[in-house]
Amino acid sequence: MSRYAKLTAGLIAAWFVFSLAASALHLYRTGPNAPPLALGIAVLTPIVVFLVWFNRSPAFRKFSMSLNPRALTFVQSWRLAGFVFLVLAAYGILPQVFALPAGWGDIAIGATASLAALQLARPERRSGFILWQVLGMTDLVAAVTLGTLAGFIDPHGIPTSAMTVLPMSLIPTFAVPLFFILHIICIAQARQWAAHRVSPTGRPLHSPAV
Repeated sequence: MSRYAKLTAGLIAAWFVFSLAASALHLYRTGPNAPPLALGIAVLTPIVVFLVWFNRSPAFRKFSMSLNPRALTFVQSWRLAGFVFLVLAAYGILPQVFALPAGWGDIAIGATASLAALQLARPERRSGFILWQVLGMTDLVAAVTLGTLAGFIDPHGIPTSAMTVLPMSLIPTFAVPLFFILHIICIAQARQWAAHRVSPTGRPLHSPAV
């Protein structure tokens, strides 16, 4: 397990450095009317790589499933930084059709992450924990979708070009796929938690893991 822990930490660090360097070299910048293809590839590639690795490697899957779901959920608290989207929308740097849903969605998930980690990350509240994770994933998908379609929704409005340059480019190229992967791991873990039941005497009972 320690081998995978070091390998995963190294890959995440290399991924961050690559995203930073690619942004500094303006590799994600696109024309005013062009779809952000490079940005889309940067968002999807880490998720696809993780899913393939997770499904093909029993050892890596075992390592992922051994991670603490509460710690993984606490990490989502960083999404409180979504207030930046609201600020940039207020100053006319990002279109409101994208920035407002993305900002408020991130704030909602970030503000409730601690509660989800402390109160929902347990077998007897598995459904609520999974629902919260799904809501977090939905927020990320909605933000990426609106960011991609904003130019088509309002061709003459404010472009989302600020998301393709530093420091904002680190959000779609690093933070979004990382948060999405953490949601996937938490859901996979919760699906294997024992179903919680209560005996007639009030003592908790656990059925075999599902």
